[in-house]
This record gives sequence, C-alpha cells and structure tokens, in this order.
Amino acid sequence: MLTIANIMGVNDWLIVAIIVMLLFGVKKLPEIGKSMAEGIHEFKKATKKAQEEDMEEASKKDGPATQG
Repeated sequence: MLTIANIMGVNDWLIVAIIVMLLFGVKKLPEIGKSMAEGIHEFKKATKKAQEEDMEEASKKDGPATQG
C-alpha cells in the first residue's frame, strides 16, 4: 500500500513546508494548526458518537425478547 510518506522524501516535505510558510506566513501557521486540530477533535467526537448510537441501535434489535 502506497502512502504519501512513502512517495515523498525528506527534501519534498521541506519544499512543501517552505511553500506553506510563504503562502500563509509564519505568524498564521499556529492558528491554522490549532483550527485543524479542533476540526480533527470534532470529527473524532462525532465518529465516536455515531458508533455509540449504532451500538445502541444494534443492541435494541438484538436484545432479549420481551416477556408477556
């Protein structure tokens, strides 16, 4: 399985980092990183919530039969 890390070498990553710094500026990078981290956190939280809801729904369908 090819990944970006396998395709790009250290020099390539250095060039990408320089281009990003030129485009956004050094002062803007921490703000961009923070917003990306918050986005990743929210995505993980939503994914976990969806998995929990799926588990609850599956347990309701597969749960014990009602007595009566």
